[in-house]
Amino acid sequence: KGCAEKCYFGPRCRFLHDVGEYMAAKPADLGSTCVLFKTFGKCVYGVTCRFAQAHLGDGYQNVVNTDLAKQWEGKSPVRNNLSKDLQHQLRKRKFSFKKADEYLRGLAKPHGDGGKGGKATGPSTEEQEVSDCMTPKEGLGDGPECLVLAEQAEDPKPDSSQSPGPTDGEEASSIKRAGPVTDEDVIKLRSCEKKKLEIQGKLYLAPLTTCGNLPFRRICKRFGADVTCGEMAVCTNLLQGQSSEWALLKRHHTEDIFGVQLEGAFPDTMTKCAELLNQTIEVDFVDINVGCPIDLIYKKGGGCALMTRSNKFEQIVRGMNSVLDVPLTVKIRTGVQEKINVAHKIIPKIREWGASMVTLHGRSREQRYTRGADWDYIAECAKIASPMPLFGNGDILSYEDANRAMQTGVSGIMIARQVPVGALIKPWLFTEIKEQRHWDISSSERFDILKDFTNYGLEHWGSDTQGVEKTRKSTAITFCCRYIPVGLLEHLPQKINERPPYYMGRDYLETLMASQNVDDWIKISELLLGPVPTSFTFLPKHKANSYR
Repeated sequence: KGCAEKCYFGPRCRFLHDVGEYMAAKPADLGSTCVLFKTFGKCVYGVTCRFAQAHLGDGYQNVVNTDLAKQWEGKSPVRNNLSKDLQHQLRKRKFSFKKADEYLRGLAKPHGDGGKGGKATGPSTEEQEVSDCMTPKEGLGDGPECLVLAEQAEDPKPDSSQSPGPTDGEEASSIKRAGPVTDEDVIKLRSCEKKKLEIQGKLYLAPLTTCGNLPFRRICKRFGADVTCGEMAVCTNLLQGQSSEWALLKRHHTEDIFGVQLEGAFPDTMTKCAELLNQTIEVDFVDINVGCPIDLIYKKGGGCALMTRSNKFEQIVRGMNSVLDVPLTVKIRTGVQEKINVAHKIIPKIREWGASMVTLHGRSREQRYTRGADWDYIAECAKIASPMPLFGNGDILSYEDANRAMQTGVSGIMIARQVPVGALIKPWLFTEIKEQRHWDISSSERFDILKDFTNYGLEHWGSDTQGVEKTRKSTAITFCCRYIPVGLLEHLPQKINERPPYYMGRDYLETLMASQNVDDWIKISELLLGPVPTSFTFLPKHKANSYR
């Protein structure tokens, strides 16, 4: 970082302190242009940058383009970063979950079902009186009755059956307050007052786990994606303040309609995570993943398993909806078993629980990403879901597929990761749908897309060795091998589950991009990022061998 301050670890430090010695052992630069220096006027990686010759001056000092740097002063192209202060609060469990704790205490109270708690119910009589006080026909409630009810709601009379004295989570709520009712006290955001999710008819890029990273979303956004969503984030990891999980929530400033997707199996962690994100990041909606088919998630009760755990599912949806100021959406599949569809039974319940939209993937968990999506069933569910919007998902690889999908009555379509992968095969699919044409894109144009992805990756992951290799092995670019150029197709459009025989492209680069041999993609990466280190591997050994 260009600092020559004293190292407090002294002789115990295992790192180099001599910049000259470091530069002598550093591998050769990969190029003469640093995308960070060119874009922002300053490269924060300094001497560790693999393109450092573009911004190192005398004595290895980091050069700064003052005029360009001033344009970005106080600004950041990426939002939703995890601050050190917030991470410390989460790790020390000092973050306040006031709304979530209130909802969870309501779940724990005994109800009229013989003392068994756990089912989400409506508000208590006292809460209903406060809610009635705030209805439009009575005004917004600054009268004396509301003040009395507010004080009662804030400082309820202690129950003799409970242990005296508030707990740590109740200290703030037990303080007596005087004066008018504030939003933080009693007034709750009603569903009619929440921000609406107006995305009907828009093209929605699905949250692609391991592939839908920020650089790839920027590519899709440039080609016409209207709505983007971050990769699936595990709520427990977010609550623990894990930097790697919080990185999945980052939002580029070009993503004007952006949401995050959460995965979890229990109402306490999901509700708390929703409140955490509601207070700390900027999103337009929050999505619940009830469609993940992988065993690691399913066996813990998350993903598709929630479709079989209706009580927990209801508690999660109601709880998250109660703490969020933005719309809540849900992504589901047709069911768990292949020939037993249950989505049509669940969708009306999801609407009743307060979700603003549902997305239906036309396959079951057992099908994973194979066979065709059942769009007839999606059409049936779209009618059942009305007036709640329902987006359809599955087998969209051309504008004809998109047109047929919209004719089923869905509110919009989600472009996702079917096998072969829709948006990952051809991120320009959004342009084809909007312009209603087949784009016979050349190999040089496709290579330019890979170069842009590389530059975006260096911005996102860094231009040092670690960032370069992370960009190099990003799985998103390697799905291009499954694209068949329009000019080579026997008939249009390409079907999503059709695999061609090995073929020669119209030029060397097109042939190289059609290869499924890992060695050929190493060559492509070398064209983008220079020579591959001898110790570098794209994939685990067993996967690399299977590709060969």
